[in-house]
Amino acid sequence: MRLALLGAFSFPSLLGSQRFFAEQARALADAGCQVTLVCYGRGDSRIATDLPVASTPPWLSPRRLRAGPSPAKPLADLALRAQLIDAERKRPFDAVLAHNAEAALVARTCRRSLQGALIYVAHTLFSEELETYLPAVPTRISRRLGRSTDRAAARGADAVLVLSAQARRALAPVGPAPLEHIPPGRHPEPPPGDDQVESACARHGLPRSHYAVYAGNLDAYQDLPLLDAAAAELPELPVVVVTHDRAGGSFRHLKCVRTDSPEEARALLYGARVAALPRRRGGGFPIKLLDYMEAGLPIVAFASLADTLEAERSGWLLGDDADALAFAHGLGACASDPELARRLGEGARRCLAEQHAWPRRIAETLALVRRARTSRSRPREPGAPTATTGR
Repeated sequence: MRLALLGAFSFPSLLGSQRFFAEQARALADAGCQVTLVCYGRGDSRIATDLPVASTPPWLSPRRLRAGPSPAKPLADLALRAQLIDAERKRPFDAVLAHNAEAALVARTCRRSLQGALIYVAHTLFSEELETYLPAVPTRISRRLGRSTDRAAARGADAVLVLSAQARRALAPVGPAPLEHIPPGRHPEPPPGDDQVESACARHGLPRSHYAVYAGNLDAYQDLPLLDAAAAELPELPVVVVTHDRAGGSFRHLKCVRTDSPEEARALLYGARVAALPRRRGGGFPIKLLDYMEAGLPIVAFASLADTLEAERSGWLLGDDADALAFAHGLGACASDPELARRLGEGARRCLAEQHAWPRRIAETLALVRRARTSRSRPREPGAPTATTGR
């Protein structure tokens, strides 16, 4: 099967969306598919990739690697559309997996040029996230615009792949395309050596196994002010933000460690006592959760964001109405109770093996692709919705 993975973002990058993009591509290739990545041409030059990439010219690609709207996006998306059509002409794809709503909308504009099915891979819900990129716009307007974006992306596809139960509930009524909830996978890697962990902790003045960690970007949708407020309640437990992000990040109670080395960031993760995911805005599956599981850390998170974890077995899960004090209580409990930390950490590793094994998730993904191809090729009844226009 010949597949294009379309991403309206720069590649490669350390950001979670791009990591999932690359990891899904590798897993599909391992399953025997011929995979081409189609994306913006200006990525992080320090990151090597062995994947086949058809990218837009760098001068037509946004300079910023961060998520969210930017003035350069419209021109970049026109170039992305042209790049997809050019790749299709050289050798038609059996399906295009469009990662995130922007890519799905780009692909929708050239449906007549695509022979295969279009699968919308919904990384998030813009009804939840868009307001963080448009703080000057009234919330009711940004949420309405976000809902319209979510619906347009889903309705224009032959199938929809969502990463979370919340996205399934939000997009299933949109129809008429088949929709499947398929969380992201992970191929576990060997842990860093003790010397590497000790060295990374010492370099940043961190007491090994005596700090809480958040690892990821500093965008507003990550809800880091909540973690900052929780850290104020934990004077004896340092709460550390490990990030490659050079923008933002002014916190009163969090220690911010910036590193451009993925290896060092991973070592600092393995040196932590407990992992934190303060994000409330649902719709996606944070890739950092897989990193936390792989490290065998007890995880404190909101249940709606960590829907493959189980309360008291593989994570300390909070209700959506939990405040900073409740979050701090979870971090403190996991840090102070070795047996609890061991039990939750082992449960998190089991969850990774049972719920996020790539062979299982890729089999489900390819089954969805086949359903989408069948749906696209099936003769339509008079008056039925077209694959090109949605319903």
